[in-house]
Amino acid sequence: MDVKIEPTWKSVLEKEFDKDYFGLLSEFVKKEYASKTIYPPPGFIFRAFWLTPFDKVKVVIIGQDPYHGPKQANGLCFAVNKGVTLPPSVQNIYKEIESDLDHKSKYPEGDLEEWAKQGVLLLNATLTVEANKAGSHQNKGWENFTDKVIKLLSEQREHLVFILWGNYAKKKGVVIDRQKHLVIESPHPSPFAARSGFFGSKPFSKCNEYLILNGCGPIVW
Repeated sequence: MDVKIEPTWKSVLEKEFDKDYFGLLSEFVKKEYASKTIYPPPGFIFRAFWLTPFDKVKVVIIGQDPYHGPKQANGLCFAVNKGVTLPPSVQNIYKEIESDLDHKSKYPEGDLEEWAKQGVLLLNATLTVEANKAGSHQNKGWENFTDKVIKLLSEQREHLVFILWGNYAKKKGVVIDRQKHLVIESPHPSPFAARSGFFGSKPFSKCNEYLILNGCGPIVW
């Protein structure tokens, strides 16, 4: 795996790339792309980092796996490529935006690139997946890497907003210093959980209120 990552991220993660687990992960990912259909396209594995440099992060949303269907995964958690049918979780996210902020999303196509450009790090715990096999690249090393990403953000930045949807994201968030940052937790926006507390949780207004209170501009959702 050719790790081409945005310079500010490279400076804080450089030691991670030299660790044994990352070498094994790289070899695994290379072989997978060479022999199978893997998502996202290789140039998009680190897209979240390119769109949201380390020093520009305001908000972190944590997902689990990339989508494993054709033309869906684009390197940003929950996002899909423009023109692709919106997955149910994304539809529910848009419903909550409209309910919470009293207007529809400014970016309804599902790509979420404009969120990322404003400082929303859309981070999947696992950055690659085999086609039609959810979770197929879990426990190969990606989780170690993304745990480190979250830890570095918690330690080296201040007044970030971490949005943790569902139990998996909540577990990933145990390393966050809640004295320095706002952590917003709720059930996952999937159809299985959205009505048990995601709807009505108002993460977008809570996020923006905190950002404004701490001298940061709000996110245009």
